[in-house]
Amino acid sequence: MTDTPIRLADYLPPSHLVDGVSLTFRLDPGCTRVLSEIRFRPNPARTGRPDLRLDGEGLALVSAALDGAPLAVQPDATGLTLPGASLPDAPFAFTAEVEIDPAANTALEGLYMSNGMYCTQCEAEGFRKITFYPDRPDVMAPFRVRIESDLPVLLSNGNEVASGPGWAEWHDPWPKPSYLFALVAGDLVAHSAGFTTASGRTVALNIWVRPGDEARCAYAMDSLIRSMKWDEEVYGREYDLDTFNIVAVDDFNMGAMENKGLNIFNSKYVLALPETATDDDFARIEAVIAHEYFHNWTGNRITCRDWFQLCLKEGLTVFRDQQFSSDMRSAAVKRIEDVLTLRARQFREDDGPLAHPVRPEEYIEINNFYTATVYEKGAELIGMLKRLVGDEAYARALDLYFERHDGQAATIEDWLTVFEDATGRDLAQFKLWYSEAGTPRLKVSDRFEDGRYTLEFEQVNPPTPGQPVKQPKVIPVAVGLLNPNGDEVLPTTVLEMTEPRQSFTFEGLGARPVPSILRGFSAPVVLERETSPEERAFLLAHDTDPFNKWEAGRALAKDVLARMVTGGAQPGPDWLEALARVAVDETLDPAFRALALRLPGEDDMAQTLHAAGHVPDPARINAARERMAGALAERLEPELGALIETLAEPGPFSPEARAAGRRALRLAALGLVTRRDGGARAEAAFRAANNMTEEVGALACLLEIGRGQEELGLFETRWAGDRLVMDKWFALQILHAAPEETAATVERLTAHPAFDWKNPNRFRSVVGALSANHAGFHHASGAGYRLLADWLIRLDPLNPQTAARMSTAFETRARYDADRQGMILAELDRILATPGLSRDLGEMAGRMRHA
Repeated sequence: MTDTPIRLADYLPPSHLVDGVSLTFRLDPGCTRVLSEIRFRPNPARTGRPDLRLDGEGLALVSAALDGAPLAVQPDATGLTLPGASLPDAPFAFTAEVEIDPAANTALEGLYMSNGMYCTQCEAEGFRKITFYPDRPDVMAPFRVRIESDLPVLLSNGNEVASGPGWAEWHDPWPKPSYLFALVAGDLVAHSAGFTTASGRTVALNIWVRPGDEARCAYAMDSLIRSMKWDEEVYGREYDLDTFNIVAVDDFNMGAMENKGLNIFNSKYVLALPETATDDDFARIEAVIAHEYFHNWTGNRITCRDWFQLCLKEGLTVFRDQQFSSDMRSAAVKRIEDVLTLRARQFREDDGPLAHPVRPEEYIEINNFYTATVYEKGAELIGMLKRLVGDEAYARALDLYFERHDGQAATIEDWLTVFEDATGRDLAQFKLWYSEAGTPRLKVSDRFEDGRYTLEFEQVNPPTPGQPVKQPKVIPVAVGLLNPNGDEVLPTTVLEMTEPRQSFTFEGLGARPVPSILRGFSAPVVLERETSPEERAFLLAHDTDPFNKWEAGRALAKDVLARMVTGGAQPGPDWLEALARVAVDETLDPAFRALALRLPGEDDMAQTLHAAGHVPDPARINAARERMAGALAERLEPELGALIETLAEPGPFSPEARAAGRRALRLAALGLVTRRDGGARAEAAFRAANNMTEEVGALACLLEIGRGQEELGLFETRWAGDRLVMDKWFALQILHAAPEETAATVERLTAHPAFDWKNPNRFRSVVGALSANHAGFHHASGAGYRLLADWLIRLDPLNPQTAARMSTAFETRARYDADRQGMILAELDRILATPGLSRDLGEMAGRMRHA
């Protein structure tokens, strides 16, 4: 493999277009035969007689022909080339027969096997591991597929058009790129339902699972039906095939894949019963089902011209699934959760050696750019655009986007042009959000005199790798003003910042207001403004914007925790009393109260301290956070018992948002009680639990105080046969291990008979959990660093994609002291010196090492 970067600036249209693809699969675990017929025609966008390049990796070529005439071609390591001079200047057919080995495919890309089931994963470049083809998203064609096998269920994209003993044929009439191809064959059963579209068509819905799992599909099916209905009502988009299939797969590198008409899912995002899935699991199933379904239009019907445009489909579809979840659940709580995710993953990415624009300019391995920046920050850009143009203009622009680009492979320029044409706005400056990396800092000061209140803003766009100088961006800043008595004197108003420095003045005020800035987190920026603890406590009590109400409490907690880490202070009464009022305020959503009680995470505090010019000490952060939790538990002790009792949900378990919020607050209270009673109440809650949310929650409370070994044993005995539940058992022990015991806990669990390091879910639940235990991973001994590097080196030859993604645990090295930085650099050097290192892991380790 070459490490030469692929650059956006070098894009050329494909030499040939494809009018149709016919594939025949003769399935065999060790020797599957794939016969392909591809009907090409020269692309009028290209002049001359360009060569036709067909991508192909790991394929044994049996035969090839051009319009039926045998071809003597010799593939190279990445495909084969048909010289342009030898090709007809007219439509022609290329046929090939290849052999592949699904059973040996541990990378889980292309066609592979998972516990006796054949399945595929072709995004981004997996189709080239199935047959020779121009494996790029701007080559779109209808597919006809024949599958031959003695397995009972044979599935592919589109609609089934014929079948018989040992075979089935599928036809997808909608042109699609090869990354959306899918095939599944196995011993499966369906959980089925139907959906009638707005125009009256009936769509057959099936969720295919292994026998015995069909009873765990009801919530996924309900989520699918609600997603289909919501997309019709909110975006006017109907489903366009007769059948929609979902398949649950145990071995899968990603969460799920939107293949046209045949979505393939990691089983953790499909299978759920109250006894086996937590409330977080139910919420993620709902969101991921919706996300992949919404791709049918924003990703499938309109795809991306090249992989640099990945955010065009992913950012837009993430935004759509966030809208859906907000409508299904609490919009305020959903927004807070989305921002927590953005800050934890994307802000961290922007602040380190892996920073890149939402639309990167180059890459070595495209799998490494399925990032929080492309997905989460990409979604924030859609949200900003909607806020800037307004809801009605956004709806008009989306209608125009679907009308203008249906069936096309589009670009960011196409997307922004639609908005310009629909609204009359010039979005040239807004486009900088797509091309420049980094998180802007928004510095704010204010003044008040003679009834005039002025807010002064300065935006600072810090340098990132390869982009030392940035230009000012368009930043929508949603602002409200409150009187000193708590009344709102200015409802939410969007200020549009376009210059490095800007002032906004508000007239006719009777008293100096308290500003509520960046309401709803209206832009993905870091807000820097000097505020007192009293002002933050005031906003926590009175702000009418739910996000900023929560943000005030969060900022107050981080201020307290920062002082505890750097100066040994103790939590003062302002924070404790403010949070106590929120905890018992029954006018507030229980889910919101649970989020308010959640202390800032240790990685979050390390980033905050680093940004303030401190060198964070993970051990001190961990110790201070423990003291903070203890102080909160002591202050709330009189209220906690009653809170737990009143939140007990009568009747059977319900996964709906209200019930989940009550459980979240109840478990937050239980965690604090456990710090005061030594675990007695949590032990009782564990034994009485009738759902996984409370069973896992009570066990986590015990582990957090160093108890729970007996309960761990009971949990393992009960759930040893359930792979997804056991992932929780593994992860809990590592996430709640004492810092000095974390690496040893991981080593012990990797020796457990149920640890299957070749299964991505199990690997993430153990080795991935290591880096999620901040103080344990960054223990001064360096044991966490060495252990992670050992496992990345071991996994890379089998599954380079997962290894590369897990390596990002090292991206924060610049935060820490010289000793920790030196140990991380030594592990990165060891990874880079590994013979046969994959392009995936090599690129990531190299970027982190040499930044």
